[in-house]
Amino acid sequence: MAPGARAGGPACPGLDRHAHLEGSLDPAWVRAEAARRGLGIPDSLEAFWRGESRPFEAFIEAFLFGAGLLDAREAVRAAVAAGVRRLGPRPAGLDLWVSPHFLVVWKGLLSLEELWRGLEDGIGEAARAGVPVAVVLDAVNNFGPKHGHAVLDLVERDLPAFVRGFSTGGLEQVPFRDWAPVFERARRAGLALAAHAGENGPAANVREAVEAAGVARIVHGVRAAEDPALLDWLAERRIPVDICLTSNRGLVPELADPATHPLPRMLRAGVRCALGTDDPGVLPCDLPGEWAAARELGLTDAEMADLARNATEDAWCLVDRS
Repeated sequence: MAPGARAGGPACPGLDRHAHLEGSLDPAWVRAEAARRGLGIPDSLEAFWRGESRPFEAFIEAFLFGAGLLDAREAVRAAVAAGVRRLGPRPAGLDLWVSPHFLVVWKGLLSLEELWRGLEDGIGEAARAGVPVAVVLDAVNNFGPKHGHAVLDLVERDLPAFVRGFSTGGLEQVPFRDWAPVFERARRAGLALAAHAGENGPAANVREAVEAAGVARIVHGVRAAEDPALLDWLAERRIPVDICLTSNRGLVPELADPATHPLPRMLRAGVRCALGTDDPGVLPCDLPGEWAAARELGLTDAEMADLARNATEDAWCLVDRS
């Protein structure tokens, strides 16, 4: 039986709806590269690799350490390949969030051309194996709209065809209505729109991201379950929501107990949820494991089938741009 399946239930569809390039490096690669460079691995990252819980600040330290190794075309290719390997035995596609401004400008790790070529190498390698990959540009909400415009200033004159979307992540500290001009600019550039909302911010951020900023897809959105009317609204609007169970358990304190996760309530309200791995090189997981974790929440075969269908129907990597 394939990982993530059970007798009579659907198998893991092999389509990861949300993973970050910078958080996808394989731990073995990170260990080897750190040793080659004479770098000590932070205690926070070692703790996450052991499956221990740490505060959000520790996650940022761990995430930034791995991201700091993405300073060459080959490292970027390796990160894409690691994300594809985590899709399981039947890989079908990957929507991959990438932070070009962080890598190219803020940290100065490599040039934009090197980043694009590394992504092209990894995406081409996946395509030859029949696995489509779409890139979603990621900006940081708490850095504000000026930062969002800087991201677009950096990339929009040379957007490769594999770049399909634009998103915000980070701390939900700046109102999404303030980000609306940035999202509109990205939309005019031909990019689909998403936002991390309702993860470390209130449920109201989910509605504001859609209504005020015009996003078409929500990442995480777990706090939406606090408002049944909002779940109904998401279902009526058919807004896709990317759910990352391992990440939520590690970074949303009230979801540390798997039994408290709202995925079953969201699905039963008709919300178009699908699964992703988020930062699987920091918070270790793979897609079949996320699929098995969803089953352990008590989902029925029909609800697991909804997850699989939503993953396929709403994935940007499967959109034909020809």
